Amino acid sequence: MNALRVDILTLFPAMFAGPFEESMVKRAVDRGLLDIRLHDLREHTHDRHRTVDDYPYGGGAGMVLKPDPLFEGVEAIAASDQSGTRPRVILLTPQGPRLTQETVVRLSQEKWLLLICGHYEGVDERVREALIDEEVSIGDFILTGGELPAMVMVDAVSRLIPGVLGEVESVREESFADGLLEYPQYTRPPEFRGMVVPEVLVSGHHEKVRVWRRREALRRTLERRPELLASAQLTPEDRRLLEELRREDRADEGEDPA
Repeated sequence: MNALRVDILTLFPAMFAGPFEESMVKRAVDRGLLDIRLHDLREHTHDRHRTVDDYPYGGGAGMVLKPDPLFEGVEAIAASDQSGTRPRVILLTPQGPRLTQETVVRLSQEKWLLLICGHYEGVDERVREALIDEEVSIGDFILTGGELPAMVMVDAVSRLIPGVLGEVESVREESFADGLLEYPQYTRPPEFRGMVVPEVLVSGHHEKVRVWRRREALRRTLERRPELLASAQLTPEDRRLLEELRREDRADEGEDPA
């Protein structure tokens, strides 16, 4: 299969050296499943100061990334492939929709991604209008720039590329894979400092283990991220288990469980 190509247009390409030379991302690159190319935005400037930003029209604090280096950078990257394929251009910005597992799955099925790392007060609006296919945020908080969000996106996407992870089931059962948080995990030893592994997990009864894991995934989601249940892929069994959990909660609080 062809590698997923990811180009990153950034002011700070050196920031990516450590994260991309370790762990899952490095494994994907070494196996030829992921092709990462870093581009310095300042290489697409033509003044002696290599200027990439300027004051906003209309006044105000901060600086804005100029359109000309971004247009030239994106066009140069897109022209580097002679097959006629066009990259999906993504701007990492706090103004974008939040990154979700659903988005990660969709992006992992693309052939070519071009990530633009935003900075300062943002980018000239003409960049958004003419170049960007979508905007993505990793959360409702402000970072110095889009480099860390780009690393997060590449890490999340790379682990979904077939052949990167050894166990397909591990991807299917992870948190958010079906809209729920993952169930609690245990490993050896079976008892540690008076804390024991739930008996069902060492019983060898596969169906009981399955039901326990699903129930605990529902419990954890209900307790920690209840808003996820509105869009989760719930089966009739899930709904029955959820109702049992809610009855238990009401009983614990001293309410009539009925």
